[in-house]
Amino acid sequence: MHKSIFSLIILTLFVVSCKKEQDPFQISKHHVGLLTDSTQVKDLELVFSKDSVVKLISGDEFTGNNSDIKIFEKGGKKLLSLTPRQSLDSTSVIQSVQIFDPRFKTDKNITTLSTFKDITNNYKISRIDNLINSIVISVNDINAAFTIDKKELPANLRFDMNLNIESAHIPDDAKVKYFFLNWSKI
Repeated sequence: MHKSIFSLIILTLFVVSCKKEQDPFQISKHHVGLLTDSTQVKDLELVFSKDSVVKLISGDEFTGNNSDIKIFEKGGKKLLSLTPRQSLDSTSVIQSVQIFDPRFKTDKNITTLSTFKDITNNYKISRIDNLINSIVISVNDINAAFTIDKKELPANLRFDMNLNIESAHIPDDAKVKYFFLNWSKI
């Protein structure tokens, strides 16, 4: 009798401890907090029920331009910018997520407060793109692209867009400005 009660208590504790609530700021390859790569635009109000969802309709519905959706905390702090796959389609899923708030973090604790060294210590760099005012570090493991302002680079690397920037050129302490998760399907 005592063994069965003890077994029942252990089983109950095990089941209760296994039930894990989703961290609203955790980032993985297929989700950002409660937002997943299969969340439809029409469901954003439910996903971000404690936040403000601002749908910016820009341009003409016939142009096919995406209309970004901004997510703000009730106090006004910008959290995310979402780009739907299809503009003006409530059943469209999200194509990309731009992260602004430093509370959002990957499973390896990379945030908008991280440095280039944090990224290289935790992920394999897939590609580095040299843009006008920034460089973009792509990490295919989590479908992420980290943007670093060129002001973080040595002066001789800031102005030549044709320069092939490699990991060795980027200072370890170069700060992430923001980053994206890209969920586009090819």
